[in-house]
Amino acid sequence: MAGVFRGLPADDLEYRDRARRFVQEEVLPVIDGYWDRAEYPLHLARRLGELDLVRDGLDVPGFPRQSLLAACLVQAELSRGDGSVGTMVGVQGGLALRSIAMLGSAEQKERWLAPLARAAEFGAFALTEPTHGSDSVSLETTARTVDGGYVLDGEKKWIGNGSVGGVTVVWARGDDGAVHGYLVPQETPGYTAETIEGKLALRAIWQAHIRLDDVLVPADARLPDANSFKDTARVLLATRLGVAWAALGHATACYETAVHYARQRVQFGRPLAASQVVQERLARMLSELTRLQALLMSLTPLAEEEQGLSGPQASLAKYCGTRTARLLAAEARDLLGGNGILIGNRVARHFADLEALHTYEGTETVQALILGREITGLSAFA
Repeated sequence: MAGVFRGLPADDLEYRDRARRFVQEEVLPVIDGYWDRAEYPLHLARRLGELDLVRDGLDVPGFPRQSLLAACLVQAELSRGDGSVGTMVGVQGGLALRSIAMLGSAEQKERWLAPLARAAEFGAFALTEPTHGSDSVSLETTARTVDGGYVLDGEKKWIGNGSVGGVTVVWARGDDGAVHGYLVPQETPGYTAETIEGKLALRAIWQAHIRLDDVLVPADARLPDANSFKDTARVLLATRLGVAWAALGHATACYETAVHYARQRVQFGRPLAASQVVQERLARMLSELTRLQALLMSLTPLAEEEQGLSGPQASLAKYCGTRTARLLAAEARDLLGGNGILIGNRVARHFADLEALHTYEGTETVQALILGREITGLSAFA
């Protein structure tokens, strides 16, 4: 309504519209069932690759250029349809593909970039451990140097795509005490992955609890430019803006659903939308949504400049994005009354999925501490 997205480049609009059509024609007709049954629609993940919606703005030989803004618009549209589908791209493109593109050797890039971009093969990013979530710099997984390669031991948890086959980027501490990245095909002996059950969010994508028991990988499995946790953080920083755009997609879906429901739901002889209090709530939702749109549209061009988006700026995007989306989801759920908890009315699914988005890629508390350090010049990290 405020015209925040007016005048977008034609190439960026084409990616956005392609994602929108995919959501309308292929995701929304089936996703409620997959979400309800906690099944992973791998055919949708493969379709994302076929439609060139996976790359997250990364340059891959043989593929046309995709701007960062185009990638962000794609993420918003996919998440507007379903959080699990948005997370498929976040894991496959934002984390796994990006790790290899930024930190891999020429041979690793030739082997993996195009297959991952096409979703002909799946990729995972294994950083989080059972006892180290936000404190990921303290990871305990080890990579011991042996003749011809490395032996990996440890555990990882909440690893998207970690149990569906493909390759996993495993972050482990080497003999030098530094954090390095290793490419581990999931069929490697000693690699076992158990799909985590009982989730109340992102139910249509599988996260895994991975165990690495004497997993032997060759010397060329190590990412040559992943030599400290700072390199890991570079990958995470590059994905944080995309998480904020995903939150915008969720918020948009909740707002649209609330408007539609208020127009067609009749109470006390008139539509809910004819009530002053409902109109005020919808106006407040639109205000918050537009504010988030404007923030992300101002930060995204900075990320494409040579200096790039700063860590605090990326944290601000994620912090504001998930906070705003959770607020709008709660407002929409309330406006729908009892119908707000039905999966088929969309809001409950987005409401639940946002709880995962709120946590991953750095919790709200971690983002707040990063911002607080920037504001005050003092670190409050423990």
